[in-house]
Amino acid sequence: MNLIKPCFALLIVSLSTNTVATNFGSAQSIQQSTNASSASSQKQIDKVAENSLVLQKEIEQLEEEIKNLQVYQNHLTALIDSQSKEASNIEAQIKEINNTRRGIVPLMYQMISGLKTFIEQDLPIKREARLERIAKLEKTMIRADVSDAEKYRRILEAYQIELEYGVKLGAYQGKITVGENARNVQILHLGRVSLVARSLDGNTAWSWNQPQKQWQLLDHSIKPELDIAFNVAQKQVTPSLLTLPLSQHVTEVK
Repeated sequence: MNLIKPCFALLIVSLSTNTVATNFGSAQSIQQSTNASSASSQKQIDKVAENSLVLQKEIEQLEEEIKNLQVYQNHLTALIDSQSKEASNIEAQIKEINNTRRGIVPLMYQMISGLKTFIEQDLPIKREARLERIAKLEKTMIRADVSDAEKYRRILEAYQIELEYGVKLGAYQGKITVGENARNVQILHLGRVSLVARSLDGNTAWSWNQPQKQWQLLDHSIKPELDIAFNVAQKQVTPSLLTLPLSQHVTEVK
């Protein structure tokens, strides 16, 4: 009976030891599992933190881009407003140009018509060339490839040429009609005050009579004065006082 008790006690001790060992092993296993779980969790935490940093950086970049886009949008808005105002100004200018054009085109036709009438009534100084210039202006007016500005410039140029006829001394070779006969002659004009012609041999001279619209024979005694005048016009001698017959009648002012 006494032997049984120690054995029973030993068995209890043995069982207790096994139980402790088993519990310790379980604890170690749990600890290892916990450590592994903690490590895995830490890795996930680190990964989430890293992702959070990346996302934070992307957010900051996006915010910076949004700011830049806002600045650019403001710039475009201001630019569009400016272009709209400029477009309005251009549209107003186009309307004004169209209005001006509607007024300037009739004016140019009137200027050409007036100049043509003046030439037909003026002294016959290079009349053919002057009328030919008018004919070219009339053809130019209906050309689409010539701007209105260029047309106007050419008309003003024609007026300038006509103005110079009235202030210059000039000589040229041309034709005149005396009676029913056409003659090749030398013609000289002193502005629009005097228009004379002489034969190519210089022996016969005529003066234009504007009121009667015809050439009249001049006395031979005026030949020396005419010779001087032609030499001056042709720049063969220095200018001097000239005596020439008048082609225009000057009305005395009382």
